Amino acid sequence: MKYDFENPPSRKGTDCYKWDLFGVPHPLWVADMDFKTAPEIISALRKRVDHGIFGYAQIPNSWRQAYVDFYGRRYGWEFNAKDVVFALGVVPILSSSVRALTKEGDNVVIMPPVYNIFYNSIYNNNRNALEVPLVDRDGVYYIDFGKIEAAFASPKTTLCILCNPGNPTARIWSKEELNELASLARKHHVIILSDEIHGPVTRPGKKYVPFLADKRNEDIAFAAVSPTKAFNLAGLHTAALVCPNDEIKTKVERQLNTDEVAEPNVFSCIAAETAFNEGEAWLDECLRVLYDNRDFATSYINKEIPGLKAYEGDATYLLWVDCSEVEPDAALLLKYIETKKGIVFNDGLHYGQGGQGHFRINLACPKKHLKETLVLLKEAIEDYLK
Repeated sequence: MKYDFENPPSRKGTDCYKWDLFGVPHPLWVADMDFKTAPEIISALRKRVDHGIFGYAQIPNSWRQAYVDFYGRRYGWEFNAKDVVFALGVVPILSSSVRALTKEGDNVVIMPPVYNIFYNSIYNNNRNALEVPLVDRDGVYYIDFGKIEAAFASPKTTLCILCNPGNPTARIWSKEELNELASLARKHHVIILSDEIHGPVTRPGKKYVPFLADKRNEDIAFAAVSPTKAFNLAGLHTAALVCPNDEIKTKVERQLNTDEVAEPNVFSCIAAETAFNEGEAWLDECLRVLYDNRDFATSYINKEIPGLKAYEGDATYLLWVDCSEVEPDAALLLKYIETKKGIVFNDGLHYGQGGQGHFRINLACPKKHLKETLVLLKEAIEDYLK
């Protein structure tokens, strides 16, 4: 391999949220990677550091064009640079959009199990999270369109936040599913915000489907995108809103500025632009490593750890595991695993309905570390069952 994904530097003692918060030897929880980002990005940031002046930064047109080129080249999603709006992160986009497009007491539809911060963005703004749980059919999650239409038909429902692809379910939504969702939203005058931060993190040979790749959906939808998951840049705070609908874009962009989350730091645009323009070779190699990890972990858990069921998946570096046969209360089990083996995973209950009796594993680490953790997990489950 051209890049080294097996020998990253230690993150301990670097004020690292993932490693230093719990201080355990096996923190496979919060969604960032333990790999160095692409050397091309490091080189571009180092050049900016060497300049030595870190005043206010503006957003260059080349940053917008990098988004246009990357998503067009890789996913066939065509949009204009004028429709790309900077934000400090996808979460700020979520919260600002809720404020801009809904009013207090409105329903915002979500489909759990889903990224837990969706709930924060809704409840913190005094809106209602209207849950339409995904349907688990033999280990694959599906949208319940009958219940979605009922939720959309409520006069209090004004917005739907979609996780595309799914976190923690690792589900790539098909073009047909996305268009059916769009059709129902159009019928009931509901706007859809598609969180596509995990879009570039898919199995080699598989591609996610951007919600707006079908231009017919531009009238009722917009997307939040970012290089931070795919290129491990979360700490640099860089993301974008893509919205061809001028009316929606004007409202959300105004709110982003009101919330003071629309101005980059001096590294935000440089990192994103370099990632999209120069980082694809690194990304392709990283995806091979991540999906080798996923296949290994899924096979090991399902074959070697009775009582656990790991879900198959073609998106994200996050593995969804059903532990209900061992312990329906995942929090109790995870506390035991942390205390006995120094392992931290995410409790599935945080992801809403359907999350109980599940937990989430972050697979974005060297394979040797993943193997060590899974062996310890096996021991912990065996001891727990005794």
